[in-house]
Amino acid sequence: MPLGHIMRLDLEKIALEYIVPCLHEVGFCYLDNFLGEVVGDCVLERVKQLHSNGVLRDGQLAGPRAGVSKRHLRGDQITWIGGNEEGCEAISFLLSLIDRLVLYCGSRLGNYYVKERSKAMVACYPGNGTGYVRHVDNPNGDGRCITCIYYLNKNWDSKLHGGILRIFPEGKSFVADVEPIFDRLLFFWSDRRNPHEVQPSYATRNHRPEPHTDVHIKCQIGMCPRYAMTVWYFDADERAEAKKKFRNLTRKTESALTED
Repeated sequence: MPLGHIMRLDLEKIALEYIVPCLHEVGFCYLDNFLGEVVGDCVLERVKQLHSNGVLRDGQLAGPRAGVSKRHLRGDQITWIGGNEEGCEAISFLLSLIDRLVLYCGSRLGNYYVKERSKAMVACYPGNGTGYVRHVDNPNGDGRCITCIYYLNKNWDSKLHGGILRIFPEGKSFVADVEPIFDRLLFFWSDRRNPHEVQPSYATRNHRPEPHTDVHIKCQIGMCPRYAMTVWYFDADERAEAKKKFRNLTRKTESALTED
């Protein structure tokens, strides 16, 4: 796997001189041409395989409607990848680079102390106007502090295909439109500082390819779905507190059921 492009990246410099200042000043930032074409293609091909094999399932809503699929609110299809699965070496490599960037940010992230993250959520918006309404990733202190999204969409024309991620930075007089173009890595605070939405995507007429469908051919004729991969980094203290609250709530529920 050619790594020349990546080896030339000074990840520590990028973290300290670009990511940290941007997060503090505007709440988000993105890097283009992060992996380079060859390695980015390896990640994309694996994601296409997952899609064509029927691994992705409808995304679910969190909160009081947890576990409920409402496609008019959230239209993506997702699966979770740890990176150690067979055939996911390129995804694992991508995750290791993002981990290093966040590690280099270190104590400069304010009061956050990051020592763990989620698995990677592979997501596809299959077209037909599917999107995700305005929401906050972590509105209630579940521990998530940084959202990282890696985009995988070649020859994406947002005027034609839609699918823009629109961020509404808290207290700012502007919105930020981020196009989901190939090899772009986006960072933003996960809490209420960054409400955001995925605008409707119209890139394909098919909700989900049949098993063994050649997704590559569909992309070549202008029908490619919108692909992205997201990971969340957790603040250790907030995550521990959230887990404690969940355990206490579970105990109370079990106790009430026992009394009944």
